[in-house]
Amino acid sequence: MSVYLYRWGRFAYRRKWIVLPVWVVLFLLLGGLGAALQKPMSNSFDIPNLPSKRANHILDEHFPGMSQAFKFDAVTGVYVIGAPAGTKLTDAANRQALDGLVRKLNDLGIVDHAKPLVDPIAAAEQMGCLTGDRVAQDFVSRCSNAPLNVLNPDKPDTVAVLSVPFAIKDFGAITADDRKAAHDVADDARNAGLTVELSGTIAMEQQQPSGKSEMVGMAFAFVVMIICFGAIVAAFVPIITAIVGLGAATSLIFLGTAVMEVPSFTTFLASMIGIALSIDYALFIVSRYKHELSVQDSPAEAAGVALGTAGSAVVFAGLTVIIALVGLSIVGVRFLTFMGLGGAVAAAFAVLVALTLMPALLGAFGRFIFKPKLPLVAQGDPEDDTQVTNGMRAARAIGRVPVLTLILSIVVLGLIAAPAAHLQLGLPGEDSLPKTSTVRKAYDLRTDGFGAGSNGVLQVAVDLSKVAPDQREAAVGALRDKLKGYSDMNYVTDPIFSPDRSGARFEGVPRTGPNDQDTKDLVRSARDAESQFQSQYGMEYGITGTTAIYADIDHVLLGKIVPYLAIVAGAAFLLLIAVFRSILVPLTAALGFLLSMAATFGATVAIFQDGRFGIVDEPRPIISFMPIMLIGLVFGLAMDYQVFLVTRMREEYVHGEPPKEAMIKGYHHGARVVTSAAAIMIFVFGSFMMEPDISAKSMGFALAAGVFFDAFLVRMVLIPSLLVLMGKWAWWIPAWLSRIVPDIDVEGARLREVQRREAAGRERVGAVS
Repeated sequence: MSVYLYRWGRFAYRRKWIVLPVWVVLFLLLGGLGAALQKPMSNSFDIPNLPSKRANHILDEHFPGMSQAFKFDAVTGVYVIGAPAGTKLTDAANRQALDGLVRKLNDLGIVDHAKPLVDPIAAAEQMGCLTGDRVAQDFVSRCSNAPLNVLNPDKPDTVAVLSVPFAIKDFGAITADDRKAAHDVADDARNAGLTVELSGTIAMEQQQPSGKSEMVGMAFAFVVMIICFGAIVAAFVPIITAIVGLGAATSLIFLGTAVMEVPSFTTFLASMIGIALSIDYALFIVSRYKHELSVQDSPAEAAGVALGTAGSAVVFAGLTVIIALVGLSIVGVRFLTFMGLGGAVAAAFAVLVALTLMPALLGAFGRFIFKPKLPLVAQGDPEDDTQVTNGMRAARAIGRVPVLTLILSIVVLGLIAAPAAHLQLGLPGEDSLPKTSTVRKAYDLRTDGFGAGSNGVLQVAVDLSKVAPDQREAAVGALRDKLKGYSDMNYVTDPIFSPDRSGARFEGVPRTGPNDQDTKDLVRSARDAESQFQSQYGMEYGITGTTAIYADIDHVLLGKIVPYLAIVAGAAFLLLIAVFRSILVPLTAALGFLLSMAATFGATVAIFQDGRFGIVDEPRPIISFMPIMLIGLVFGLAMDYQVFLVTRMREEYVHGEPPKEAMIKGYHHGARVVTSAAAIMIFVFGSFMMEPDISAKSMGFALAAGVFFDAFLVRMVLIPSLLVLMGKWAWWIPAWLSRIVPDIDVEGARLREVQRREAAGRERVGAVS
């Protein structure tokens, strides 16, 4: 491989005015097609075979169409109305304003008018919930699902909910005008003094990156590269490749929306991966090119050697990332599959631009690339073994006391990992949106009026087809009593039977919110009780609704982590055996990753779940799909640093250095570029904490933390310590395995032989002439 990349690097450098126009045409073509054919992305997080789907099936069988509201792409809307302070909604002026809102909704074009809307106060009157003893048991049972908060002992009749069916087909079909119309229809009621907020998918906009994070990340990367290269012009090259690589990858993803449904989170993940990897890979190759300029006969030769050596490492570093991201498809969750594929596309383009566009750009900038040189910045050449750099000082310190540095790195990572022991998972719901959004205001107003559990009502669907007709009412009553008996259940509504009484449904309202662990435990306990009722009555039931779906997704994703990690790590382990021609080096690389991953989870739990250090205003469970995505992404990046740093150590060992000296020299050569690459990734990922979306914030932080722990504690302390302690055994490989594993020549030994043959040929030609 190194020979092919060497020859391509020379060709692209010399034929830059062929390569560059080809890339310009490709970039414009992909961008134009993506913009012209792009269709709206999906916010669907649907997962097959969830227990909640069984409840939907029972609902559809006995109450046709009832399950539509519980699908991820369903168009839902709930108006939450609050009375002015010190008043009640039943007061004449407030009731008149509420009547006006209902009339306007009944005339709104986007509302499904199959059944006229009834205002919440009138509905509560029809249920007999505005009179009588409000603490009597029969009143509580009858009015527990009233749309007016008649049961609130502190603020009765002050908050109402109005569920509105919309005629829009699915979430992706909602337009900005639809959202505006649904919100503005309540302006007259607001002007009359009512608080009217709107929740549900009709009020939610698809979350897209704002672009600020990418710009801040690019700016920081530019500064780091100026420091790394000691020149301004060279710092532009990785920025150009990052823009081209990310632009091409994003355009291809947009193009994919024309033929398939693509989750909206795909572009966010591709942005993080595309920017970081494109810059890192370009940084690695340009750094090697800078050194080769001082030892090769020509800039074209320097570009060829840089691509043949550093480019080979980039290929295999990129492959580990792609393996980890494509491996997300084994989880069997559609939106995770597409997010992984989107990230893999971005990683593939990062490798592609580094190998094809990069040498042409080096040729285009020519002798100006490392000018103007900046004083006091990057004066030492880490490729020069006669210079003592900070990397060499750190390596020598590790070489002197490897046991101490090994123990310290493990202890530090272990302490940071401790909070991960109480990791809780949850999906970003209405309570995770910015406090300024109408959806979040509706959530808080509903919580104030009806309790937190009203935002995540459990829908219980009962199949009575196998229950004796004379026992059906008793069976449903027994089930209600069982659910009411749980301490975490606030109340349970009266049952509604299907016309043939072969099915029933009712609602259970927890005391806690949809993402609270107590609520999820309640769902699990309620489901576990089914066997008791099945054996006694022959009755089957299921539980659905937001809370139940959240709990199901958490359980599924948590159960996929171990098999996913095993498959991805196994595939990467085999790849790294070929890269390093060693057993212990890939093994220690994987074990080191487990430590950095544990520390990453610990830090993320401490800040986003436990609320330490006051970084987030509202601590909440970790997003349920984050752990498995984090494993895939950080594993790929971890192997990047392993390849970047340890291939240089192997190169020194192969060329005859003792194991300890090979580690020190390889560390000396690779420390600056790995440090720069890690710093760029940390800031690129960390800059996503500027996004208002909590998913972006927590994912950005977790990725930044993962890179920090893995690059600076594992790859630059723990692994070098182990290499010194293992000595020559670090590079041992059984003879039988050595014969099987292909020699891919990441060190560029065959490349040097080609150079020597070509130089000898030129000398013979010169002698003859």
